[in-house]
Amino acid sequence: MKRAIISDIHGNLEALNGVLAHIADQNVDEIFCLGDVIGYGPNPCECLDLVIEKTKLGLLGNHDQGAMFDPEGFNSGAERAIFWTREQLENSGSNRDQIDARWDFLGTAPRLHRDDPWLYVHGSPRNPVNEYVFPEDIYNQKKMEKLYGLITKGCFQGHTHVPGVFLESLEFITPDQTDNVFRIRDEKFMINVGSVGQPRDGDSRSCYIVQEEDQITFHRVEYDFSVTAEKIYQISDLDNFLGDRIKEGR
Repeated sequence: MKRAIISDIHGNLEALNGVLAHIADQNVDEIFCLGDVIGYGPNPCECLDLVIEKTKLGLLGNHDQGAMFDPEGFNSGAERAIFWTREQLENSGSNRDQIDARWDFLGTAPRLHRDDPWLYVHGSPRNPVNEYVFPEDIYNQKKMEKLYGLITKGCFQGHTHVPGVFLESLEFITPDQTDNVFRIRDEKFMINVGSVGQPRDGDSRSCYIVQEEDQITFHRVEYDFSVTAEKIYQISDLDNFLGDRIKEGR
């Protein structure tokens, strides 16, 4: 089994196209998406169409959920982007069947997926859609123990947009520390797969992983973020900051 895992596309079509092209060269058997296909970015419909077409599994992210219901806990810029995204999903399409297919995908997306001993979520094992697990949480032993108590062996997640490996021994390992290849060992782990469309680790390149039986490989993919940023700047309901941040990976 060789599985590509992507997450947090956030309506960034240029980034998604770049990652899908890169994945095509990896000889993977299937693609999983851990959620947040939409939100923030200028091409929610096109990104949803590609995820529906290309992935075997698509989980529910908090922005995906926010587009279907009233967004909760979002800052003003994210909330405005969600309302704009919702309008695009409802009104952009070649026909009603295409529009309905997008809403059906979001409405039926599971909150988590188990493929023992692996667990796949957007947020965390405890709260699959909304809970963040940040690198500094390794110092919160009680929180981490509760999360690992819900994991058989390994968990794959997104949400923070910061790639890396959390070990049960309360250590966070960045991809650079492993030369981008994490060898699976006996202890439990959680892996944040990073973000396709809005990286926040100081690297503007898209991030995704390839999962194999004995190792996880982190990949970074360059794309023309200036094209995406310019689209954002041209949409009044999308904050210019959303364009600025993808240039800087923050």
